[in-house]
Amino acid sequence: MRIGVGPTPMLYFTEAVLGVDAAVMVTGSHNPPSYNGFKLVHAHRPFYADQITDLGALAAAGDWTDAPHPGQVSDLDSATRYVDRLIEGPDLPPLRIGWDAGNGAAGAIVKQLTARLPGEHHLLFTAIDGSFPNHHPDPTIDANLADLRALVLREELDLGIAFDGDGDRIGVIDHRGRTLPADRLLAILAEPVLAAHPGATIIGDVKMSQILFDRIAALGGTPVMGRAGHAPMKDAMRDTGALLAGEQSGHIFFADDYLGYDDALYAALRLIRTLTDKPLADLADALPARTATPELRFASTEDRKFDVVAEVAARLAAAGATVDTTDGVRVTMPDGWWLLRASNTQDLLVARAEGRDQPGCDRLIAALNTQLVLSNASPAT
Repeated sequence: MRIGVGPTPMLYFTEAVLGVDAAVMVTGSHNPPSYNGFKLVHAHRPFYADQITDLGALAAAGDWTDAPHPGQVSDLDSATRYVDRLIEGPDLPPLRIGWDAGNGAAGAIVKQLTARLPGEHHLLFTAIDGSFPNHHPDPTIDANLADLRALVLREELDLGIAFDGDGDRIGVIDHRGRTLPADRLLAILAEPVLAAHPGATIIGDVKMSQILFDRIAALGGTPVMGRAGHAPMKDAMRDTGALLAGEQSGHIFFADDYLGYDDALYAALRLIRTLTDKPLADLADALPARTATPELRFASTEDRKFDVVAEVAARLAAAGATVDTTDGVRVTMPDGWWLLRASNTQDLLVARAEGRDQPGCDRLIAALNTQLVLSNASPAT
């Protein structure tokens, strides 16, 4: 059954409501146009890591069984049903919003969705074009939000919302033109979830601010630090019963009144529903201030990236440092923390640091760079 071109969350939704055995999305996700691949679902769970390696071995060996009857291919238009589900729930406030689909696969759904929402909506780049003629659709890179920021400031909008190439990552701009990082977005989204479900478990990945985990605890929730990656995050939600989770890359997962997968369009509507009394900027400013780097990425070969992280972890353990190895190495120091991990999807090492102030953040980056030099890896900048 083919559902056509659309965001990955539309596939997840269709798989869940139809009760099929498996689903495949052909997508390059947030990566450059030269990338392509699959996101897989089997038995209503993500299919990844060793499962894919094992499947590859079976395919290489020709170890399969022919079906007793030939299969059939049919087409299903699930877009309207998906949008119907997105807008279920309490009424949304009539805000003035900018939307940037980045010429990605969510463009047609953004048009259908905003046509049914109250308020005033300004759309950018909804024509689906895999060459991405306007900007690359990765909302974690601030330069990719320049057009949306200009729109928000020019039209004096309440906020701006951007999506990645397959619509499962969200980026947000407040009315002052400031980017709201995903950890702060999750801290804002956590409050109504915990008000409705006291004590609920909420997961953030290892790249997220300590502010998030402290905020969840202060609201009476149970904070959990999890691995980055949409597939391990969904498994962690099942294992812990978490009602909300998020990654610094902009994947947000709701399981309180939704189906527990990463859906940036649904996350956008949940964010809009929090803005009935205060503007987004005020909610963001109420959170403690910290100085953090963006996600730092630098090239490494596929085999070497894991070795570098292992070498750094071993040296830090021998030195008696305070290290969390949930995913890579997250090192806590008097100034704050820094993280080094291998990318799940690219030939990259990924780093981040968060300090109480800029000098502290600089010292954290220096400590990270010391470790990288010891492993003959490129220093973070």
